[in-house]
Order: sequence, then structure tokens, then C-alpha cells
Amino acid sequence: MRNFFKDLKNTFIAIKKDKEEILKKDPSIENSYQVLFHVGFISLTFYRISHLFYINNLKFISFLIHFLSRILFSIDIHPAAKIEPGVVIDHGIGTVIGSTASIGEGTIIYHGVTLGARNIQKGKRHPDVGKNVLIGAGAKILGPVKIGNNAKIGANSVVLDDVPENSVFVGIPAKNINEIKKEEIEWII
Repeated sequence: MRNFFKDLKNTFIAIKKDKEEILKKDPSIENSYQVLFHVGFISLTFYRISHLFYINNLKFISFLIHFLSRILFSIDIHPAAKIEPGVVIDHGIGTVIGSTASIGEGTIIYHGVTLGARNIQKGKRHPDVGKNVLIGAGAKILGPVKIGNNAKIGANSVVLDDVPENSVFVGIPAKNINEIKKEEIEWII
């Protein structure tokens, strides 16, 4: 059986790390009290509390908090998702994070992002996002793909395959910017 109080302590540690990370990564936040009015931070805090109840098999409370968060912030983070401490959701409106998704520390997620499934199935069906990843506004990462550490996903890109570490992927479907031919770039511009 899990230790609720140990998990509670870890939840508060994660929330503190989230706060520290947003203060580093969002230049519009000038001090700690402004974090309390940041929709992305508050929705992530709701997720952390919902996740605490979820992993301790108090699922009614977990889904009640999840439901309230969806209504209040228009951000849908499933309580079963695994999000490491120190993640930033900037703006966040319209963001969806599925139940089998995982996100590494230092990652920043902009509004309208979906970490979703490609089809209805049991088991692993959502992305695993590494550490220090940047996911641009409106990006869709679908299926059980892996996004490597320090990768960048461009705004409105659709990722359907694994993304290697330290790479930049853009487009629909997303391609490694280092592998795009010059003619394709000129056409885009």
C-alpha cells in the first residue's frame, strides 16, 4: 500500500519545483505572488493534487478535482498522466494530456497542445516526452511516440513518429528541420 503522506510531501515538492521553473522561464512573471494567478501553473497544481488522489486509489476525489480543473481552466490533464516536477504550462488553454502520457522535468508546453492517442485502445497510447523539451502552441503529438531530451516541436506541428534528442521538428507531418531540403524551406517562406 502506498504512503499517502509521503506522496503528499512529494506533491508539495513538485509544486515548488514547478513554481521555480516558471519563474525562470516566463519573463512576464516578475515575482512569486504572480505565479498564483498563472493559469498554467494553477492547472498543473490541480493536476498534481488530482494525481495524488489517483495514485492512492481515491479516484472519485481525483476525478472531481480533474473535472473542476477542466471547467475552470480549459486544460485537460488526465490524473493518471506522469508529469515530473519542474514542468511549465504557459497559457495552456486548450491543452490536453492523455492518461498514459509522461513528461520530463524542464519541459515547457504552450497553449493548445495535445499529447493524445491515435486510436482507441488499452495500454500505452500517448507520448513520452523527455526532459527540457519545448512544445510550441497548437502542436499535436499523437500515439506512443518518444520525444527525446532537449527537442523542440514547432507550433502547430503534428508529430506521429519518434523525435531524437536535441532536434527541431516542424510541419504536418512534423519533419526534422535539419533534414528538410532547401527547396521545401523556400516554398514555405
